[in-house]
Amino acid sequence: MTKVYTKDEIVAKAKEIAHMIANTEEVEFFKKAEEQINENQKVREKIASLKTLQKQAVNFQHLGKEKALKMIEGKIANIEEEIDQVPVVQQFKQSQVEVNELLQLVSNAIANNVTNEIIESTGGDQLRGETGSKVRNSQPGSCS
Repeated sequence: MTKVYTKDEIVAKAKEIAHMIANTEEVEFFKKAEEQINENQKVREKIASLKTLQKQAVNFQHLGKEKALKMIEGKIANIEEEIDQVPVVQQFKQSQVEVNELLQLVSNAIANNVTNEIIESTGGDQLRGETGSKVRNSQPGSCS
């Protein structure tokens, strides 16, 4: 007989997996890259300027000042481009992508395995992606 798990047991296991993910090379690299960004005076200054300009853009948009808004949006784009050119920022963004890919990989593995377990436990057909009740209730000779 298959063991039936409680939500609390599943959440405990999820916390264990989260701890494992938080201690991967990808996450360690992410933390180091973020630390380098926070220690980089040039980047901090550009981010502060960017935030100020973004607030101005919101105000201009609210006031309907389209010309001023376009000018500010251009400045914002320039600063974002300057920030993106800093090697440590590029490393940080790459590390974000890698951590996200790892999370997606885990999420997809869980989803796919849950589906496969359901199909198997009901005597279904994994190739067709159908549970046992679907297979048993399909008309003979039918392709669906």
